[in-house]
Amino acid sequence: MKLVKQETFLVIALLAMVIAYAVEHSVLAAGQTAALIASVLIIAAILLAALRVAHHAEILAEKVGEPYGTMILTLSAVLVEVVILAIMTSHTPSPTLMRDTVYSAVMLDINGILGLAAILGGLKHGEQKYNVDSGNTYIVMILTALGISMIVPEFIPQGQWQVYSIFIIITMVAMYGMFLRLQTGQHSYFFSYTYGSRTHGTDSEEDEHQGGNTRLSAALLVGGLILIGALAEVMSKTLSLGLHGTGVPPMTAALVVAVISASPEILTALRSALANRMQGVVNIALGASLSTIILTVPVIEGLALIRGEPIYMALSPTQTVMMLLTLLAAAINLHDGETNAIEGLTHFVLFATFLMLAAMGL
Repeated sequence: MKLVKQETFLVIALLAMVIAYAVEHSVLAAGQTAALIASVLIIAAILLAALRVAHHAEILAEKVGEPYGTMILTLSAVLVEVVILAIMTSHTPSPTLMRDTVYSAVMLDINGILGLAAILGGLKHGEQKYNVDSGNTYIVMILTALGISMIVPEFIPQGQWQVYSIFIIITMVAMYGMFLRLQTGQHSYFFSYTYGSRTHGTDSEEDEHQGGNTRLSAALLVGGLILIGALAEVMSKTLSLGLHGTGVPPMTAALVVAVISASPEILTALRSALANRMQGVVNIALGASLSTIILTVPVIEGLALIRGEPIYMALSPTQTVMMLLTLLAAAINLHDGETNAIEGLTHFVLFATFLMLAAMGL
């Protein structure tokens, strides 16, 4: 009973999932308004589950240390994103949904999460330190992976898309395999930073984290992510019906998927920034962006090869400019091992610009 009380949000999400699957067909038959209401309720349940996922990710991060803690969270989030995308494209095929989701996820991770975290953390603590090697490594990896998978394809002849897709899959898997080996081995110190004693939170909060059960937290984290994926499966159908013919921007569905997959990361990153631990924010924001590109794209290309139909992954001109501006700003801001509120503001302005362009259908 104590565990049930502690995991009230997960219990609510579990009940929501049971109800959602039980009334799914009735809701879809009831029409567009019912579908929209159901979508909002499901998204609320997903966010409740995300709160607990973020909590257990923090416990694991403290137990196993960096970069393993945040790596667990980012990899799990990417898995959820891939599952949701596969489900949504199977129900309502869209040639640009996957591209727009990856693009939205990177904008959300780097400009939204990193920007807001740097603003809040900077206003509270001033300059916040982290290991500069991590920022530099992530940025160059993201730029390389993004360039060959989402910019170069614009120039690949239509008749040769299969050959290039195979090349992308092999290259991405090799890049991530080598990166993962170095991140957890020879260069693991790039992604950690030694902080002094805690100056935040209450003693009870610290004791709760220190006394957390690693296996239980891992199990509940995985369970929460599975719950999010299951709820998203129903949401993909209700959202598709609810938004049909409403004239909302085409980017809406992609942005919803990106927010769902990143929701545990958002909460964890903001808490790390307010706790004056910017290394966790950098690992989450940039690590999630890299994982999204380098793991999601090969899966997407693989699905395209299996189906025998190309999936359009090349960024639009507007998206290309926004992505390059984002990476340029990140490279400049993250070159000195410290973040501040001004640097956070620049990224958050780019995030606001992304939202404005999305609302304009660009």
